[in-house]
Amino acid sequence: MTTPPPPASPVPAAVPPRVLTVAGSDSGGGAGVQADLKAMLALGTHGMSVLTAVTAQNSLGVRGAWELPLDAIRAQFRAVVDDIGVQAVKTGMLASPEIVETVAELLAALDVPVVVDPVGVSKHGDPLLATEALDAVRTKLLPVATVATPNLDEVVQLTGVRVGTEQEMRRAAAAVLEFGPRWALVKGGHLPGDAVDLLTDGTEEHWLRSVRLDNRHTHGTGCTLASAIAAHLAHGMPVPEATAAAKEYVTGAIAAGYPLGTGIGPVDHAWRWR
Repeated sequence: MTTPPPPASPVPAAVPPRVLTVAGSDSGGGAGVQADLKAMLALGTHGMSVLTAVTAQNSLGVRGAWELPLDAIRAQFRAVVDDIGVQAVKTGMLASPEIVETVAELLAALDVPVVVDPVGVSKHGDPLLATEALDAVRTKLLPVATVATPNLDEVVQLTGVRVGTEQEMRRAAAAVLEFGPRWALVKGGHLPGDAVDLLTDGTEEHWLRSVRLDNRHTHGTGCTLASAIAAHLAHGMPVPEATAAAKEYVTGAIAAGYPLGTGIGPVDHAWRWR
């Protein structure tokens, strides 16, 4: 009787680009680290996480938030970076001045693109960043950012500049750039009309437009956009192309956003597959 040959060794799979999110947890799965990891997977990368805070959150709002110890944040970061490595980083909810400064110090030692989403409040208006942390965001975090992605409310928090028209977005972007990020993406979703964002490095300007969608289920939009930019940067795209591709992805995710619970449902990170 002939012995069958042993099965062939499996061909090692190619390692996808690795992207790290440094952000808070959303127990409802619509925003925060959970949204980040979904977007990273949808865009062909391996997502990893450093939790900065845990929130009790659902479609109606944030019921509570608890910051993680600084040692836990450092340990998570070092565990991932020192062994697995990263090719892009996205930051979200950082909560306190101490966490902002710790994360900024860790990121300053990396030579990879960093997308900073300066999260100030949740979709429901719940505060996610202490007022006293704003100065640390301005002076410590934004200088290490490749791209900063504030919405209009966050622009006011950081710079004091209020935007009522598209043309005023230029002034807002210039004010953000003064704090040191290489690029500023000012998100104009709170303005009437089309959903328009302005990406600029102070020299180039890229206006990103999409039709405003009639869907209230938009939880996680900002997290998803920033994570999508980071994922595309990890694939090697230049910032303008990465941002445009991320805008297209998040627009589709908003269009497919679905009701969950009795409040604001999430965007659909898997819209391309459904």
